[in-house]
Amino acid sequence: MHRYSVIYYFGGMTLFFLIVQLLTGIMLMLYYRPSAAEAFESVEFIMTVVPFGWLIRSLHSWSANLMVFFAFLHLVTVYFSKGYRKPREITWITGCILLFLALAFGFSGYLLPWNKLAFFATKVGTDIAGAVPVVGEWTLRFLRGGDRVTGGTLSRFYGWHVAILPAFLTILLGVHLLLVQIQGMSVPPRAEEEASRRRPMKFFPNFALRDLFGWILALGVLVAIAALFPWELGEKADPFAPAYKDIRPEWYFMFMFETLKFVPGGEIFGVEYEAIPILLFSLGGLLMVLVPFLDRGIERTGHSRAFTVVGVVAVTYMVGMTAWGYRSWAPILVVAATVALVYVLRWGTQRAKREPES
Repeated sequence: MHRYSVIYYFGGMTLFFLIVQLLTGIMLMLYYRPSAAEAFESVEFIMTVVPFGWLIRSLHSWSANLMVFFAFLHLVTVYFSKGYRKPREITWITGCILLFLALAFGFSGYLLPWNKLAFFATKVGTDIAGAVPVVGEWTLRFLRGGDRVTGGTLSRFYGWHVAILPAFLTILLGVHLLLVQIQGMSVPPRAEEEASRRRPMKFFPNFALRDLFGWILALGVLVAIAALFPWELGEKADPFAPAYKDIRPEWYFMFMFETLKFVPGGEIFGVEYEAIPILLFSLGGLLMVLVPFLDRGIERTGHSRAFTVVGVVAVTYMVGMTAWGYRSWAPILVVAATVALVYVLRWGTQRAKREPES
């Protein structure tokens, strides 16, 4: 172990919120009805009649957001600590795909309450997908199950949310965790010498018990947030009602949504201007997956400052555009508080790490 060891717990924290998602999701399935005529009423029934139903739904919604937050945090820390370098290329790739699946879970689950905000946000989101050249129209119809957002779209999203995505997630998560167990934790290049002087920490019981302690704290925080700020249901979707003027996606799509608002109307060579940033975001996601094969400098020299700079620019852009989209400093403060907390935990565990492991 070494002075950067605190970042190793973010992956476990993501796994914890995923487990909460699975357990609360199964309980919600007992009462939820995936049709346009009954979806909203069934969620309303869960929140007002089922004992502690409101708390279960609130836990499900809050843990979904916290899972995505920690997934992003886990990816960012692994990226800047160069944890993707050989022989962990496949671990990185499966981790990136798991993040994409987490975003897909958020997108597909957003429509399920069938309220106004979810309905129009899904319409805007699928419209954006439809702007992609060549495959856009097919993608739009595939997502919606037709030309418009209807009850068929709701049923389709429900199928993806509770069956298809969990199947992919189970396989990829199994591979990801197996590789972590086989290869062990990566060590940042600047901490390799320090780590070589220390006795490696056993996963069972030492690391697992620390993970469990963090999970217990996270459970307490999650329950407190869910109880104090229960997730609202809103009004039932009306496909014939005018759209909201200030409709916004979930926070993790905000930087892309806000970018598209700066794009003027028009087209060039038959391609709409709006499609250009969508293609650039898609290219950025692909390059992120391929980073272990692109960053060869880390193998040759132990440094890859260009990739570090690119990462800093990307994170700054995402956080800045999210803050701009909400017209609020809150996203920047959340990031600053997270960085401060990591440094406090790192400082607070320094003394413990100097002691030999039993």
